[in-house]
Amino acid sequence: MNWQRTVNDALIRFTGFRLARADRTLTAVTASAPVSAAPEELVRPPADPQTDRLLTAPIFILSPVRSGSTLLRAVLGAHSMLHAPHELHVRRLTVGFGTSLSRKAMEALGHNQADLEHLLWDRVLHRELVRSGKSFIVDKTPANAFAFGRIATCWPDARFIFLLRHPASIAASWHEASPDRRTAHEATLDALRYMRAVQRARKALAGLTVRYEDLTGDPETETRRVCEFLAIPWEAGMLSYGEQEVIAKGLGDWKEKIQSGTVQQGRDLPGEDGIPEELKPICRSWGYLAKP
Repeated sequence: MNWQRTVNDALIRFTGFRLARADRTLTAVTASAPVSAAPEELVRPPADPQTDRLLTAPIFILSPVRSGSTLLRAVLGAHSMLHAPHELHVRRLTVGFGTSLSRKAMEALGHNQADLEHLLWDRVLHRELVRSGKSFIVDKTPANAFAFGRIATCWPDARFIFLLRHPASIAASWHEASPDRRTAHEATLDALRYMRAVQRARKALAGLTVRYEDLTGDPETETRRVCEFLAIPWEAGMLSYGEQEVIAKGLGDWKEKIQSGTVQQGRDLPGEDGIPEELKPICRSWGYLAKP
């Protein structure tokens, strides 16, 4: 009725609320309520992988911040079969049911909220891949380390590359990136969150571990290892993916020497005395510090 529409328009304009019918009663709901990601208990593998997923064997680089993931992304993106776009953060994309009828309709099709989010993630990545004309997509969003379980559930055929770097170098670079935002100690603790998440992923998932120091020290050997893991032929173009010297975004302390086809090594590794106490356990776990 017109009077109901008029009342609702006025409510939205002055209060941000509107009246909606639910189970034969009028209930006040927010006009623009934020949608939360699906709870963990709803997360499950695709019911029919052949039709529920468009992507085949997507590749995820799981790494802490400031660990060289931009370099690895660029190197892999130079391969004729691999499309490695910028950080996509697809796990932050959520869906919601505007009405109880839409929820019931999706449930009748067998979909819960997590299922629909997975369909959305897959479609976004698949569109990006198709537009590139390549065979496989590579996502290198560092925050994905905190959601490795859900990513592995969404894409059961996903492949994982774990990129490590000396923890003290990560922490120092993280602080230097924004010294006005975090102290050296705060940067250490914040970076450690990512390192621990990557370590949990390494224990839970099968994958290939690559070290930043090895990648910059002997890029051909490391890229051959990566290609072997991905079951694709190695291409020399991976070592010369540009025509000029560039500073990789997100890595303020080293340069990629593109013209010569080599990558310069980063900062010298610190001695034990230069490693913050909070980082020594993860240094030992990753083999950067001898175990007592």
